[in-house]
Amino acid sequence: MTNKQIILKNRPKGFPDENTWKLEENDIPELEEGEILIQHHYISLDPAMRGWMNDTKSYIPPVELDHVMRAGAIGKVIKNNNNPKFDIGDCVTSWGGVQQYSVSNGDGWFKVDEKLASMPMYLGALGMPGMTAYFGILEVGNIKEGDIVLVSGAAGAVGAIVGQIAKIKGCTVIGIAGGQEKCNYIKNELGFDEAIDYKSENIYSALKKKCPKGIDVYFDNVGGVILDAALSKLRMHAKVVICGAISQYNNKNKINGPSNYLSLLVTRSTMQGMVVMDYTKDFGKAAKEMSTWLQEGKLKSREDIYEGIENFRETYNRLFTGEKNGKLVLKVIE
Repeated sequence: MTNKQIILKNRPKGFPDENTWKLEENDIPELEEGEILIQHHYISLDPAMRGWMNDTKSYIPPVELDHVMRAGAIGKVIKNNNNPKFDIGDCVTSWGGVQQYSVSNGDGWFKVDEKLASMPMYLGALGMPGMTAYFGILEVGNIKEGDIVLVSGAAGAVGAIVGQIAKIKGCTVIGIAGGQEKCNYIKNELGFDEAIDYKSENIYSALKKKCPKGIDVYFDNVGGVILDAALSKLRMHAKVVICGAISQYNNKNKINGPSNYLSLLVTRSTMQGMVVMDYTKDFGKAAKEMSTWLQEGKLKSREDIYEGIENFRETYNRLFTGEKNGKLVLKVIE
């Protein structure tokens, strides 16, 4: 058996190009005692992958050159050499990487129930993006009923869940997204109270119009100009959750930081970063509650699925061009 793998060959400067990764086909080694072989069905594509390629200090070590590109994966156990924790046919998920198969002793792999949700959903609403949204808005944002919540990247995998959780908790929610189609989606399908199209509206004017009373919590996925504008609308003792900065990830020069940061001083507000791995021990609790919301129709999930590991780079690029609808997933099983 052979395994198609996406290997990181060069650290990109700016936007990853055709020299960043290489598709390789390698033999799958024989299983050692206690190991399992997992056939990947789907791979999660996330903006954080861009940061994992940089050889800089971060919350997680960078992907090493000539190694499989890091990514969340979900699939099934197809071979087992005396590992008592898994059975052949188990559906499992972990950091399997951008490849068709993983060999593992089972550490870090978790069983999931396909009867409760589809495989792609375990990479979205019930996966890392969903966990990021859940703990980011509830623990770091610490929202309460009646809060005015602003979310950037609101039609994305994390932002869409953030806004819906805030609505479930009784908040007024304004989402920022790119394009009328995405704005219609978050407002008409997901139940956001207002939507701002940053591509066609002046962000400062739109915030003045749609957040006339200011904001209590800003959940930031994009950074840059939009973060700066949001800081100008903070209410007293507001909270800013720094989840990501997708507008800055491919900069060839320095990241553009906020110039309106003194708003934090004036309003006695706080700005805090969040990394989902800090909450791993509570994932089960979050998944249970979110599964209930999904079953009750209070929470909606959309996965945008593309096929073929050979199409990895083209599909990855959609994270930054906006050519996607919901959680971006790559199907790699043939």
